[in-house]
Amino acid sequence: MAPFYFWFVAASTWFQLPAPCGWQILDRCLADVVLASANLLGSTRTMRSRTTSFAMKKKSIYAVFDIGQTNKKLILFDENRQIIDEHQHVCTDAQDEDGYPCEDLPRLTQWVRTHWQMLRQHPFYRVKGVNFTAYGAGLVYLDQSGQPFLPLYSYLRPFPAEYAAQFYASLGQSREEFAQVTRSPQLGMLHAGMQLYWLKYARPEQYDRVHTALYLPHYLSYLITGQVFSDYSSVGCHTALWDFTRNTYHDWVLREGFDEKLAPLINDSVATVEDGILIGVGMEDSSAAVMSYMFENRKRPFVFVSTGTWSVTFNPFNKQPLTPELLQRNCVNYLSPRGEPTVAARLFIGREHDYQVQRIAEYFHTKPDFYRSLLLARPTEQLVSEFEPTWMLDSGQTVEPACAAWPLVGFNTATDAYQHLMHHLVRRLKQSIDLVRQDEDTLFVDGGFARNPVFMQMLQRHYPAVEVRTPEVPQATALGALIHLEQGEAQKKTEALFA
Repeated sequence: MAPFYFWFVAASTWFQLPAPCGWQILDRCLADVVLASANLLGSTRTMRSRTTSFAMKKKSIYAVFDIGQTNKKLILFDENRQIIDEHQHVCTDAQDEDGYPCEDLPRLTQWVRTHWQMLRQHPFYRVKGVNFTAYGAGLVYLDQSGQPFLPLYSYLRPFPAEYAAQFYASLGQSREEFAQVTRSPQLGMLHAGMQLYWLKYARPEQYDRVHTALYLPHYLSYLITGQVFSDYSSVGCHTALWDFTRNTYHDWVLREGFDEKLAPLINDSVATVEDGILIGVGMEDSSAAVMSYMFENRKRPFVFVSTGTWSVTFNPFNKQPLTPELLQRNCVNYLSPRGEPTVAARLFIGREHDYQVQRIAEYFHTKPDFYRSLLLARPTEQLVSEFEPTWMLDSGQTVEPACAAWPLVGFNTATDAYQHLMHHLVRRLKQSIDLVRQDEDTLFVDGGFARNPVFMQMLQRHYPAVEVRTPEVPQATALGALIHLEQGEAQKKTEALFA
């Protein structure tokens, strides 16, 4: 009885048990174990019957590992796509060999593997499917033995100017033409393709060891399946690898031999079926969030603003081609999981916000979360100070931190400074939204800023005739990954059904 008791307690600390729950279930389960043990002395058949009955009580669930830059979660859904549990992973950055912050890949790997095993062995849940979603612009490098051997380099690393010059000199296209066919401005290491290029020429010995390069969501799937794939949502996430005019890899990718390093593209959401469990390929997180809103709002045009480290504004209903002007202002095309282009505008608003909040807190000697208690936005006419961004320009392009920081000396309190900060950040966000918005009268805001009353009130002021709404879809990114999994190949779903 003791091993079961400790397993139950360990499991219940990680996952909320379905009602009825807590000690009532514990008492009932322990009673079953005691009774079954007693029956063993008299009738093996009785114990088998109780064991079978207990196993049939398991609740069918779907799991999604949702790995963002700052928030990393495991979300559990029931068969009606209702959230029944959530577990967060707190993971600090590691450093690469040059001292730049990067994802702590070994720790993340261990967390995913541990929680997957706990789910498989959970006494009250039966996993029917699992999928994965993660941020783009990151590659995991596997060696010949299938083990990651390099850091997951941060897209904030500067891309050396000499390699940029070398790349464009060998390209055979002007920079403007290249941006037009890859549907992305020049973004340095934000291009996964540039990360591969940098590795090949700056670290040739390391590059030669690379057997397979996986985008992060597909690496998470690989941890469970051992199979390697790429999907369109990751390849089409401002990688500079995809030629949108020909709907295939750009010629430079083949010339550099990167097609031999990148995992094969798959157009199905299901990687495999294992023990009757649908296991997804994985997908890029922004595309997953858009998918959930498209599913819930099939007939009503909308603009979707995903906020976090980046604010990315998607308009799935805007079919206009990207112009050179839009590209210069940090608009891009994403690919949906089905390979369809979606227009988006990007702004480094979250990074700017967090950096400036830290400065404000230090200047006024207050806690870094002081702004969370603010519920009302001040009138716009009271917010007239100038603002110099550190991590973004008006166009949305990222820049190295400025030498001249935004002065705080003119503010009396941290609240004064924060209200002015938000006024300017939201004003710039409106400029970014308007680049891709047409006449849509609904604006969905998801992510961290959707829970910020000051932000939401200021954004609504900029769009008085538009319905600005916070998430009506809880955990939209994870839900989108689940919906995509459910749309997988019918043959594979049948295999799972009759496993």
